[in-house]
Amino acid sequence: MGVPSIAVHTHVFARVAKSTARLRGFPTLRHAFVPQPVVGRTPDELRGYIEGIDPVSNRPFMQEVIEGLLRPLSGADLTGESFERTTPRLVPPDTEANLRKLFEENRWTDFMPIVLPTEELVADMLKGTSQPPDKVVGRMRAGNFRESWEYTVEKVAVNAVMAGARPEYLPVILALCASNQTSRQGSTTSQTCLSVINGPIREEIGMNCGIGAMGPYNHANVTIGRAYSLLSQNGQGGSEPGITYMGTLGNPLAYSLCFGENEERSPWQSLHVQKGFRQTDSTATVFVGNRYVHEGFGPRDTWEEKFRRSLQATAYLPPCIVMDPIVARLFASKGIKTKQDLIDWVVANARLPAREYWDDQWMQTLIRPHAVAGVEPYASRLKAAPDEIVQMYEPEEVNVVVVGGETQGAWKIFGADYVTTVSVDAWR
Repeated sequence: MGVPSIAVHTHVFARVAKSTARLRGFPTLRHAFVPQPVVGRTPDELRGYIEGIDPVSNRPFMQEVIEGLLRPLSGADLTGESFERTTPRLVPPDTEANLRKLFEENRWTDFMPIVLPTEELVADMLKGTSQPPDKVVGRMRAGNFRESWEYTVEKVAVNAVMAGARPEYLPVILALCASNQTSRQGSTTSQTCLSVINGPIREEIGMNCGIGAMGPYNHANVTIGRAYSLLSQNGQGGSEPGITYMGTLGNPLAYSLCFGENEERSPWQSLHVQKGFRQTDSTATVFVGNRYVHEGFGPRDTWEEKFRRSLQATAYLPPCIVMDPIVARLFASKGIKTKQDLIDWVVANARLPAREYWDDQWMQTLIRPHAVAGVEPYASRLKAAPDEIVQMYEPEEVNVVVVGGETQGAWKIFGADYVTTVSVDAWR
């Protein structure tokens, strides 16, 4: 736009910043770096960053800034860069041990044992769908501002084989991948997507909706979630720490988090019907985020106070409330006859003083820019006085899923954004 500019980052993001700029066609984008962290530092400490040394170039920070702003654009600045993003369909024949080593060295695995995707096994997997192998399923990217990578039915089948899935699971895996939402996000706190399966497909392929449904106790649940995760890793070019994955702690739930809703034991309407599908439809629903998880039992006499505290602690992410059928029936006995009744209670009771609502790192980083730009309802919340009570969520942001084997009246609240519900039947 004709305005001299320079990008400033903290030093731990040096590789990802330079990689992103290169992928976006700006290989010579000017950068300057300050130490990490910047959060929680005093003004004097932050001024010391500016007056100090760029920890990446080891030159004075302000010298980097000034030279970056004043240096004329070169031919390389203006021509950008292009990439060949295709990959070979086959790797050269080799021993099983060498092929496994090759897959690990290329980061094509989650470093758990895989089934090597031979042409024969992939062909068998493709029998699980009537869709042609070259049909484009979707596009994913490792994070915002990254390039989107396109993948076909065959590529999804390859990852399904690697995950140990069976051909009859493929329509579910394709539906999850058709969400265009990577299950391997690249943020600093990310884990896998929470995936909920509804409809007759659950029984057809033997998914677990009861005891241990969210754990590693069912072949379909685990391998479907793992296949979605592997395709996300290989179908968006990522999950490489420091380049496309920046999770400071990492999370074991990046492996698999997929289960069926226990529709038959629930007193309430199923999730996919709430989203506009028929009860006889089979669907896959994807939630992203899942960074905060709170749990409890009941509802006991003080459930409202417990829920308010848990909802407030999910910060900026709206709640996906996952509960055993026992919990749903106890709620129904207390007058909460439908999921919508519980959603309405959450919206009415999940409230914070505006000062607390905005005094959150993620709210400041991700939500406040929308509020400043005038996006509602955030703009109105930003205008609130510090002690004014603001509503945390809108009704459409809150979701309820019933799952579990009725051995305990347990519930969990995930901080999780609803992404989409995709037809499984369309991928049969």
